[in-house]
Amino acid sequence: MKPMLIIACGALAREINALVAANGWQQVRVQCLPADLHNHPERIAGAVQDKLHEVDRGRERVFVAYADCGTGGRLDQVLAAHGVERLPGAHCYDFYAGEQVFAELAAAEPGTFYLTDFLARHFDRLVMRELGIDQHPQLAALYFGNYRRLLYLAQREDPVLMQAAERAAGLLGLAFEYRYTGYGDLHTSLLRFIEGEEKWPN
Repeated sequence: MKPMLIIACGALAREINALVAANGWQQVRVQCLPADLHNHPERIAGAVQDKLHEVDRGRERVFVAYADCGTGGRLDQVLAAHGVERLPGAHCYDFYAGEQVFAELAAAEPGTFYLTDFLARHFDRLVMRELGIDQHPQLAALYFGNYRRLLYLAQREDPVLMQAAERAAGLLGLAFEYRYTGYGDLHTSLLRFIEGEEKWPN
């Protein structure tokens, strides 16, 4: 059976490794690109392409655990050239909530700032420090003045992360809402790719 490689966004590392362990996928390995690429989407397609060039496709099948993630279709161009699939949707909120549900959430309140477990866990570093709000609190109104709510899309029911997400909403002056999504289409996409691959010949 041909081994499999998942090239993943570092922001999904914990969730993907949990799914690999829970499903007993021993033939799967995961390589994560830096989660900080989240803040530099223009670099994602090139980083994925560099990683794909390192893979021996005769020995491994590859799946890319990114959505479009702000690349404006550039990631899809890279993946099409290599014949590789990725996660569905425009971003991680899409595949966690499901595309239809996310579209309904966005339509109900366009001024929504979204958190996942990863972003709730690393909010201080990725938002407060990266945007300079920790040193200049007045920047929160500049960056988030058009937002009305913070919606935490939770992958796990974790009271510590819930508290962190509520705190984040307070720091940004936004109303707080919570929705448990679990792993959503992240799980179903990996199941389709990995379990489907098990039926293929070597």
